[in-house]
Amino acid sequence: MPFSVTLANRAFTFPDLRDLMAKATPLRSGDELAGVAAHSAAERVAAQTLLADVPLTRFLEELLIPYENDEVTRLIVDLHDEAAFAAVKGLTVGQFREFLLTYETTTEVLQKLARGLTPEMVAATSKICRNQDLILIAQKCQVTTRFRSTIGLPGRLSVRLQPNHPTDDPKAIAAGILDGLLYACGDACIGINPATDSLANTVTLLQLVRDLIDQYEIPTQSCVLSHVTTIMQAIAQGAPVDLVFQSVAGTEQANKSFGVDLNLLNEAYTAAKEGSGFRVRGSGNTKTESNTGVGTVSFTSSLNPEPAALNPPNVMYFETGQGSALSANAHHNVDQQTLEARAYAVARAFDPLLVNTVVGFIGPEYLYDGKQIIRAALEDHFCGKLLGLPMGCDVCYTNHAEADQDDMDTLLTLLGAAGVTYVMGVPGADDVMLNYQSTSFHDSHFLRQTLGKRPAPEFEAWLEKMNIIDDRARLVPVRADNRLLNDQTPARDVIAPNH
Repeated sequence: MPFSVTLANRAFTFPDLRDLMAKATPLRSGDELAGVAAHSAAERVAAQTLLADVPLTRFLEELLIPYENDEVTRLIVDLHDEAAFAAVKGLTVGQFREFLLTYETTTEVLQKLARGLTPEMVAATSKICRNQDLILIAQKCQVTTRFRSTIGLPGRLSVRLQPNHPTDDPKAIAAGILDGLLYACGDACIGINPATDSLANTVTLLQLVRDLIDQYEIPTQSCVLSHVTTIMQAIAQGAPVDLVFQSVAGTEQANKSFGVDLNLLNEAYTAAKEGSGFRVRGSGNTKTESNTGVGTVSFTSSLNPEPAALNPPNVMYFETGQGSALSANAHHNVDQQTLEARAYAVARAFDPLLVNTVVGFIGPEYLYDGKQIIRAALEDHFCGKLLGLPMGCDVCYTNHAEADQDDMDTLLTLLGAAGVTYVMGVPGADDVMLNYQSTSFHDSHFLRQTLGKRPAPEFEAWLEKMNIIDDRARLVPVRADNRLLNDQTPARDVIAPNH
């Protein structure tokens, strides 16, 4: 059934819900490239006006990508929690926005609601929100996950330490890790994007980080961001795998372009929980616990369980980004922001420790400038948090985008106010392997100082023990009693020729 409205003596008609969603989306270059964007600001306002009156139930009745054609659609429909949805079942998109903004809609309310929401519902709501709405609503969402450190607690901001190197030089990577730790980064994970996605190289990097974690008893987790099939081979060989990584998208066809489908992700999830084992901390010692016997993994899980009850812990790490489906010609004429929200349904099925929108990485063809990147990041964070995910954001841009570091400072601060779970820590903010601009180690320290945030509690205690921060979470000047720089330094033990 088409949607029609007359505004200022002009008639606007949208043939279906998919077209209405696309035309209501704030301007971005990717939708223009796909030919689905509104042709004018007036048409966009007309679409947003109509979208506000669409009942939430219509998104369950009119699927943007047919059920029989796409396994992500089937996942969304089959896992929809009708009991959780009942609280908002009678609302329109506009009424749902108002509901989210009320004082009475608390963190606890949103946690109970998350499994009742579909990606299309939250994407539609984001399209009629101002930036301040996206920030206010997202900061009410709390999602807590845990491996060795507990991520997402109130008043906390975590950092993925990202020490990439263009030749995967172990010495350079270890030096980057040391630099990041001295800036109190790394509590989300120490995550390396390998330049070479080979099994041997992956295992080498996994062992390097595990040696460092074990030697200094660091309450964090490692991740080498090789393809999921490579990591599964590493697990089979007994390599020290903590988190299993994969980029995911919002359509079956787009995921196939990444070399994955839901069955493969399910196999990786099972392998990570059952095959690799995980290490837990107790009284300063390290022990290995087997995850054998967890059983067949199903696409059902508890949302936001108590950290102490997580056994085994959250073991998956997913990255996403607006435009990935379009770049694979797998977008089905759906706007890129809605497809991004659908990627979160894929991630949600596997109880991840971390989800990260790499917001400006794909380039200006999809998000042209700083304004579009900022808006997209706030939308992504909003949608992910409402769906119950531990959302982080790589505050980033490519060198050919119409953006600069001032834009990233603005976005970083806005996301901090919105309660972002974690951000990136890249040496000098310049990733010399992936060739894009992100946030540096000291950027996260700025955000913690400005907003009164602290690292994950286990990591904070370790930082104090290592004389990296004081009891007020302030960085301590490097001195002789810094245990990372004494005679048992990474320069001697980890950055060694045998690595």
